[in-house]
Amino acid sequence: MSALRKPFLMPVEDVFSLNQGRLVMLTGRVERGRVRTGDEVECVGFEEGGTAHVVGIDAQRVRVDEAGAGMNVGLLLHGAEAGEAEGGQVLAAPGSVAAHAVFAADIALLSEEEGAAEVRTGGSLAFYARAAAVRGVVTLPHGMDVLRPLHTATVTVALERPVALEESQAFAFRQHGRAAGSGTVTRLLRQFPGVSR
Repeated sequence: MSALRKPFLMPVEDVFSLNQGRLVMLTGRVERGRVRTGDEVECVGFEEGGTAHVVGIDAQRVRVDEAGAGMNVGLLLHGAEAGEAEGGQVLAAPGSVAAHAVFAADIALLSEEEGAAEVRTGGSLAFYARAAAVRGVVTLPHGMDVLRPLHTATVTVALERPVALEESQAFAFRQHGRAAGSGTVTRLLRQFPGVSR
């Protein structure tokens, strides 16, 4: 039964320094799994990372020993272990999720009335995945010059900063400050297709 249980994951919405930085509270809504006081968690996303131990759990100003999916909580971590944690990262069971900057996705544009505009290869969009907001560049499929509102395509996205991503994860994107569409991650890539190191 325990093997079927999904590992803990919580998108980090806010970070607060407490007790002259000796403690850090990371707040968010537990997406899946459970976390207990004393558990080791990994901070995933952007350029920072590392593991820390949960020294306390606050649920609506009440100290609890355990939190599960759907709960809004604050997790207390030792400041030295938490490092430079920031909103948009995720706290997760160590090794259960990784940060990626390049991925393939199926995207769908909204209508022009809803805010979408044409998307071309090299176009910069603002992507929203869980609590992370990061700019990225889109590459359309070979032979496609433009993706128009109300149309769909399988594209490659290269983000400016790596974020915690998983296959089948949903995301949204904006263009020129307006909602433009949504998508689903179909494949995680180590680097841009066709680029050799």
